[in-house]
Amino acid sequence: MEEDKVIYKELSYELVGILYDVYNELGYGHPERYYQKAIAVALQRNNLLFKEQVPYVLKYKNKVIGRYFLDFLIDDKIVLELKKDGRFAKKNIEQVKSYLQATNMKLAILANFTPEGVKFLRVLNIK
Repeated sequence: MEEDKVIYKELSYELVGILYDVYNELGYGHPERYYQKAIAVALQRNNLLFKEQVPYVLKYKNKVIGRYFLDFLIDDKIVLELKKDGRFAKKNIEQVKSYLQATNMKLAILANFTPEGVKFLRVLNIK
């Protein structure tokens, strides 16, 4: 029954499929920006709503104190962050958690393009 509680189950599944398709065609070793461009093409081909390099401002007492740029915002529901790394670095997980807090989104997918394949981590914004 826990499976029923998965946030954005179908959309997440479709996104992960796209990540694998991109990796399977391109392989490992390309700059992160090329994976991002390929994913944008795949998202368009799959008719998914998305925005790239989405700016979000961080405010304190109504003053802007910083800016974040999300790699992708999928269907105004899921933050998709791309990395080219062999493992999930703590700083990247913290970065995605900060994105979720700033945007008040429920789910982010952190995707790593590694020599062994694409790996992903679902990060939840639990309050």
